[in-house]
Amino acid sequence: MTDENDLPLSGLIVVDLCQFLSGPYASLRLQDLGARVIKVERPDGGDLSRRLYLSDTEIGGDSTLFHAINRSKESLALDLKDPADVAALKKLLQRADIVLQNFRPGVIERLGLDYASVKAINPGIVYASITGYGSEGPWVQRPGQDLLAQARSGVMWLNGDEHQGPVPFGLAIADMLAGAAVAQGVLAAIIRRFRTGVGGHIETSLLEVLVDFQFEVLTTHLNDGRRRPKRSDFRSAHAYLSAPYGVYPTADGYLAIAMTPLGKLADLLDLPALAPYRDAPKSWFTARDAIKQIIAERLGTHPTAHWLAVLEPADIWCAKVLDWPELLESDGFKALDMLQTVTREDDVSILTTRSPLRVDGRRATTSRAAPLIGEQSAKIRKEFDL
Repeated sequence: MTDENDLPLSGLIVVDLCQFLSGPYASLRLQDLGARVIKVERPDGGDLSRRLYLSDTEIGGDSTLFHAINRSKESLALDLKDPADVAALKKLLQRADIVLQNFRPGVIERLGLDYASVKAINPGIVYASITGYGSEGPWVQRPGQDLLAQARSGVMWLNGDEHQGPVPFGLAIADMLAGAAVAQGVLAAIIRRFRTGVGGHIETSLLEVLVDFQFEVLTTHLNDGRRRPKRSDFRSAHAYLSAPYGVYPTADGYLAIAMTPLGKLADLLDLPALAPYRDAPKSWFTARDAIKQIIAERLGTHPTAHWLAVLEPADIWCAKVLDWPELLESDGFKALDMLQTVTREDDVSILTTRSPLRVDGRRATTSRAAPLIGEQSAKIRKEFDL
């Protein structure tokens, strides 16, 4: 276990004005690195993600999503329509190192909490903003929600098979990528502040991080005549990669096969039907559906373990496709030690993930669950004389 005082961001204060996922994901990463995160919430209901349910499971009156993204943070309940509470927040911001906000453009200015206003009271502040689509252009006031950002980004045309139409990711990738990007930008700005004393304003949007997420394939599109991506019509795994790249059904499950010379695979699987393609690499793309059909038919004749025993010793890049129960029971996952139980004084206990980062060989562990609304308000008000 790593003591919080040993972590790189120990002693830094983060004031998180965000809701839902993107901003709180950024502050979670900063918290995992040792920062103290004070989450500012409305007294009447708090962060809306407290009631954003991913299933019918509720723990201590809040959603599992809220618990997952807000573990070990402190909650300060403030009504930003109340001038006295806004004044208290500004007093807290004078002592903060980092502030995060993901209000719609224009809202934070009306509250008098935009970067220019906060910088005036704390010149060294590192301030981060997340929006849906930036601060200019016709989409600025559109809802900055993950699925809608995916829809506008083009990313849905990279998933699924060609006949399926657009297929969204089954995760809030725009939110999490935005949070990760902001955390990275904030850390760079903090380094500059320690070096020069100058703070800064870090900005990104859901659309910008989704464009960046696609930088490899989008660069290809921009330089190959701007042809639209064409997914395989059979077990597509990547719109721009040729056969045999894909996921195939076996007799008892699924097997993923990555970049592999087709001739070598044909020999190992005893597939003479692949002979017309083995020495014609261009056909691995142009005829990938036909090639993958041949491979799939063969792999379906035996269990996954049989094929792993054939392919892995030959250094074929392949893996059994695991579901969550199989992942959690696997030795590979257990070796990472990525789960922890966090608790709260009202008998809330939740098993959740740990930081994906190891610092000096150790992964940090926290013990506190996500806070009740305003749970630390009295303590914070006293400490900062709010």
